[in-house]
Amino acid sequence: MNSINITDKILQLEAENRRLQRAVEELSILNEIATAISSTLALDQIVVLIVQKCVKHLKVEQAAVMILAEKKEEKPFQTMVRRADTTANVLPYRLNAQLTGWMLKHQKPLVINDFPNDDRFQGVAEETFPIQSLLSVPLLSKGRMIGVLTVFNKKAREGYSSEDQRLLTIIATQSTQVIENARLLKEEQTLIKMREEIRLAHDIQSNLLPKKPPQLNGYDIAGESIPAQVVGGDYFDFIPVDENRLAFCLGDVSGKGLPAALLMANLQATIRGQTIIKPSPKDCLRHSNKLLYQSTESQKFVTLFYGILDSQKHQLRYSNAGHNSPLLFSEGEEPVPLETGGVVLSFMENFSYDEGVVSFNPGDLLLIYSDGITEAMDAGDEEFGEERLAALVKENMGESASGLIEKVITAVKRHAGDSSQMDDMTLVVIQREKSNIQLGGDHEN
Repeated sequence: MNSINITDKILQLEAENRRLQRAVEELSILNEIATAISSTLALDQIVVLIVQKCVKHLKVEQAAVMILAEKKEEKPFQTMVRRADTTANVLPYRLNAQLTGWMLKHQKPLVINDFPNDDRFQGVAEETFPIQSLLSVPLLSKGRMIGVLTVFNKKAREGYSSEDQRLLTIIATQSTQVIENARLLKEEQTLIKMREEIRLAHDIQSNLLPKKPPQLNGYDIAGESIPAQVVGGDYFDFIPVDENRLAFCLGDVSGKGLPAALLMANLQATIRGQTIIKPSPKDCLRHSNKLLYQSTESQKFVTLFYGILDSQKHQLRYSNAGHNSPLLFSEGEEPVPLETGGVVLSFMENFSYDEGVVSFNPGDLLLIYSDGITEAMDAGDEEFGEERLAALVKENMGESASGLIEKVITAVKRHAGDSSQMDDMTLVVIQREKSNIQLGGDHEN
């Protein structure tokens, strides 16, 4: 009787010793993870430590952390870190769609100790997917599942125990918040980087536009562009041809933001290059159109007004590629729209543009604008409109070119009120000074 009692006591002490040993091991791994979480380690390093401890202390072949990518419906889980027991010569295991679907639906621990014969996942096990057992627990942050922590193939024959599930759940609970915080930090850093890149794009685009108006004898010239976003698709330029001739243009690229800004930069390079070798407006547009067609996506296009002003002959040669018709104002007369030209650039590969010629008399003013001016809407969806724009210019013909641009932009913003700017707004004004009357200088050639 006494020997039986002694044996029972020994067995109880051994069981208690094993329990205490497991508790010490659990406390050790949880302490190591907690220390890592409170450290300044990067997210990848923390997760690597977590899966390494899981492989070692749970005595499994592999462990993996998978993060839920909410915007990817076809493949919602992305493996973040996977680690294996280096002594086991095994290929990396994975959770297939059936398993991840089960975790998404139930959001609770999944324990399988005889995977090939589990009725819930028939057909999943195969030679290239040699999972015998697995334990997967959700990573839950404020009731929302952000990923899963999974261990594969328990080395012990009896498989995963309730203690294994409890320990992995505790590890997941400890790890979730740091993983979520690190992920949010990474997203924030990505956003900051993106904003910096957009800021740099804005600076680059600003440098592409003229810094100051050109000086042309007898003319007052100004231009300004206000993008609806940080960067835009409107473009204007002044390109000296020789001492008496100035090429100028105003274009509107389809779309907004960075894609439009990139096409705008391509447009500028193309127009400047063609102005050097093809000074005729119709030839410049014909060749520019072909180059843009060959280097631009089919759904992208550009409207552009291009002209060359001869300050000696006081004559403007121009071609309009589908842009809002610029208005030529003369005192006491209705504005004349400059429409001659052809289709928008990059719409068809080969197109022959027409060319128009008009005279610039003393006091005449040319207004070129993008549709962000006339299509600006107020709270009642009423556009600023071409009539309102023309009337405003008539009333302010005595203003300088830059002063007139300022008045127009102020009027458009006042019309829009609290409505956000929906499109880029760009203006170019060219006015011949009244005092510049030269003998024989007002004829057309």
